[in-house]
Amino acid sequence: MGYCCGNTKQTRAVNLILKRQQLLYDASNYSFVEADIMEVKDDHARHQVADIAESGNVDLATRILNLAYWQCVEMLFPYTKRDMECMPGAPDDNLSMPEAYVIEMNVPQDFSATTVMLLEHLIHDYMVCRVLAEWMSITKRDGAANWVERSERMAEEIRSSIMSRTGKIRRRLSPF
Repeated sequence: MGYCCGNTKQTRAVNLILKRQQLLYDASNYSFVEADIMEVKDDHARHQVADIAESGNVDLATRILNLAYWQCVEMLFPYTKRDMECMPGAPDDNLSMPEAYVIEMNVPQDFSATTVMLLEHLIHDYMVCRVLAEWMSITKRDGAANWVERSERMAEEIRSSIMSRTGKIRRRLSPF
């Protein structure tokens, strides 16, 4: 995790950097604990839950991380909006395994550094929880609900933290 900044007159460029290996490491740790506390005598079922970042399984985890990344970019839309001219090329469905997920934001000059740090941690947790929710839905169905609920809670906290920064919305009393 980390971030870097750049300045213009009215906005400040902030990049949230989330390393794929750290996200997979945390997901792997959580899945190991889930497997360790399982009340089953079947070691095969236990190791299926724990092997989230093993060869072959890591591809699925990476696809889920990729999806969670783009969901986060969309959640932060007021600050991550890019023109279509900025697209690097035509989208394709090839599996990409980036070393880091970078969320490029343009925030107001007075945007709080503490909000940036909070967002970084919330997004990290959200992405890990999304991977675990999907993985548990396959390997330990009764364990998925906890991770779904937690990822939804993180998404709500992400939205909440930026809503306080986007300013007040004023609606006119008349539509004319």
